[in-house]
Amino acid sequence: MGSSADKPGLPERAPSVSVLVPTLDEADNVDRLLGGILEHARAASLDLEVIVIDDGSRDGTREIVRGWERDHPVTLLCRDGERGLATAVLAGAARARSDVVVVMDADLSHPPERIPDLVRPVLDGSSDMVIGSRYVAGGSTPGWPLSRRIVSRAAAGAARMLVSARDPLSGYFAVRRDILVAAGREATGWKIGLEVLLRGGRGLRFLEVPIAFTDRTAGRSKLGPGVMIAYARQLASLAVVRMRS
Repeated sequence: MGSSADKPGLPERAPSVSVLVPTLDEADNVDRLLGGILEHARAASLDLEVIVIDDGSRDGTREIVRGWERDHPVTLLCRDGERGLATAVLAGAARARSDVVVVMDADLSHPPERIPDLVRPVLDGSSDMVIGSRYVAGGSTPGWPLSRRIVSRAAAGAARMLVSARDPLSGYFAVRRDILVAAGREATGWKIGLEVLLRGGRGLRFLEVPIAFTDRTAGRSKLGPGVMIAYARQLASLAVVRMRS
């Protein structure tokens, strides 16, 4: 049976995409983020849903998202008593209706206007995963202090001992949902994109597109000693996976 695009008089169906946004106390940012995502999705003619996965916010984040739920393709998924970026993303993927998903942070560091550029190669089948990269030609980290640049480069350098992506820790990527779910079955850390790159196997087709990765201007950073320790443990676990593959 032909698609709607093959039949005269029937409009071509818009490409379907699910955007997964983990949150924890992001009331200062989530309004602007959701507005930006939906605005750029309309401009690119994407059939888009946004799933916000909240891990127990107490600053009004949930109430703001519920306001968007009433009139927009936004869904709030509440998790109480469970924390963790990777598991939040996987919980969102389990609820997603689209075969292509975008993962992004809620702190406005990831530019929503690049969503169409991330999803296009996955939608047309030329890539399995597309990463918004700070460290390919054209990528940047405007406004970052030197200390942040050094720590980020060092962390990415450690990950590049296991994978070939220039920015495996970006956290902003589009991917086929089945690949994300399969990689997540054994995910152990905070950096789910790194898990996908390594557990996706040597046949994983990925692409990096440049983004301007800005620092948060509102809300509290979740980066701390606990996250760094979890990342070190994740690297150790993934190194074992790499040696066995």
